[in-house]
Amino acid sequence: MSTTPDPLAALGTIPGVADSVDSVRKAVDRVYGHRIMRRRSNEVTSEAALRGARGSAALSGAEWALEEVRRRSDFSGDGEARAVGGALRLTAEAGQLLSIWRQSPLRVLARLHLVAAADADEAAGRPRLAGESVDEPLIELPLPDADEVAGRLEGLSRLIIQGGSAPALVTAAVVHGELITLRPFASCNGLVARAAERIVLVGSGLDPKAVCPAEAGHAELGRAAYAAALEGYASGTPEGVAAWIAHCGKAVELGVRESTAVCEALQRGAA
Repeated sequence: MSTTPDPLAALGTIPGVADSVDSVRKAVDRVYGHRIMRRRSNEVTSEAALRGARGSAALSGAEWALEEVRRRSDFSGDGEARAVGGALRLTAEAGQLLSIWRQSPLRVLARLHLVAAADADEAAGRPRLAGESVDEPLIELPLPDADEVAGRLEGLSRLIIQGGSAPALVTAAVVHGELITLRPFASCNGLVARAAERIVLVGSGLDPKAVCPAEAGHAELGRAAYAAALEGYASGTPEGVAAWIAHCGKAVELGVRESTAVCEALQRGAA
């Protein structure tokens, strides 16, 4: 048996993290206990996917109304349309990659980027090379070089493959934070990072029916709060990492609130 310490589990001991984990668990349990979830969970899942995609696109600069996202079928226009289309494709694709994630996370990340970028990026599906620029205008963190990106991605991959006892929220927050900090691809890093967070939350069993769209919560908390929390994560300090995990926890709870409202609406309609 390996005695190698689990660094992700160790993050759970930082002051405040356990409280965030507990609060998220209780919120998720509440929505899963809603009577509508016993009969119409597929409808809640579909609506959560739409709202999550809208939220992720908003954080990438495409702040579209939910009804516009629901109505549109052509996303081949300007940058905003492509961002929304990419977010929708990622939400649909994420569920197909759950079984691969724990065996080959880097393969999954490559696939996510290929889906997000589609034909808009000739480097779709591969990490950026030395000297290549990154199109991620809303993220202003210092950009690591390609060698650092490769090393940290490999380290993250090993942690995921090895597994451990870290709570799902902690693992999801670290995966999200690392990918945004590293920006391993030439484009669509935010979309990919938030899709990877979704995969962890669903695949871990915390949100098996994908009804807690953290992306919607991140968008509701706003870009400024998102950027500030990411700066804390990138700082590497215990306080900064704990604040980022707490931010991700609040995003999940707001996603729960979205789906609870959907459950209530379905219940009123069925009455």
